[in-house]
Amino acid sequence: SGYTVEASLDSTGNVIRTPVPETSGDENVVAPFAKAFSPNGGLKVLTGNLGKAVIKISAVAKERHIIEAPARVFHSQEDFLAAFSNKEFTGDVAAVVRFMGPKACGMPELHKLTPALGILQDRGHKVALITDGRMSGASGKIPAAIHLTPEAADGGPVALIRDGDMIRVDAITGELAVMVEDAELAARTPATQDMSAHHAGVGRDLFAAFRANVGSADTGAHVFDA
Repeated sequence: SGYTVEASLDSTGNVIRTPVPETSGDENVVAPFAKAFSPNGGLKVLTGNLGKAVIKISAVAKERHIIEAPARVFHSQEDFLAAFSNKEFTGDVAAVVRFMGPKACGMPELHKLTPALGILQDRGHKVALITDGRMSGASGKIPAAIHLTPEAADGGPVALIRDGDMIRVDAITGELAVMVEDAELAARTPATQDMSAHHAGVGRDLFAAFRANVGSADTGAHVFDA
């Protein structure tokens, strides 16, 4: 229905509700239709031989809407941050953080990745993030293909990626792909990961049945059918 009523307090502390002005008080905050921030929405779906993901492009510079870079594969954001602290990134990188999906470990927020990736990008490197994990808008200026499905723990092709594979993230055409021949991918053994540390303690064992039956991220990662 839109933002139509403004709530405020009167001189006695009571809440009053008044219609909002017909014109915006600051068009940099609320823009009129004729001066829209963008002709398109800020989210886009990516598809390709890695499955399906979503990317937020509203804060990503146009020159970074297409990224091709070699993969570095990690199984946690902490492993990525350790590599960053060890100064292992000296060029372009497509950081693949897998086994972070709903079946693997409940699809945690991966906001710790953004500052380090932003630093690498500011150094002039081509940078992208590919993950079956979740980001609630925290990707910022980084081209990030997130919520990738099928996830690694559910047999997704992201489990076939190896260090050095070239990854293409194209927010213009909507392509997400590992640039490896189909026959070679099919011959690879999927990576596995011991997720038991994520499944015990602090009530996590209680939710084992939910993890086992959870749906894919692109269908809402729900357990119960409507």
